[in-house]
Amino acid sequence: MPVRRVVPVLQSAALPQSAEFYGALGLQEVMNHGWIMTLASAENPAVQLSLMTEDRTAPVAPDLSIEVEDVDAAYAAMRDRGAEIVHPLTDEEWGVRRFFVRDPGGRVVNVLSHR
Repeated sequence: MPVRRVVPVLQSAALPQSAEFYGALGLQEVMNHGWIMTLASAENPAVQLSLMTEDRTAPVAPDLSIEVEDVDAAYAAMRDRGAEIVHPLTDEEWGVRRFFVRDPGGRVVNVLSHR
């Protein structure tokens, strides 16, 4: 199953200050929905970090995001394994199809594809 990118998601109650902090390390804002912001390297845009106050459309905030080529196949694979689906497969208004699954260590993984 091809993976396009993996992005850590850090919870922050202070998004502007966090963005400024990581900006000093060379990351710049590439997406901002008010409750989630993604920062990336200008030189290598695939190098990303997301900052989130909370997930506005899911019951929990994820620890990381994995963008896959086929989210439906990933969902089927996780269900076949008996993995805990924390948030069902959903088409979000900002153009992604995603679900959350809990890994064996307890981390919540946001698995997504862009539509």
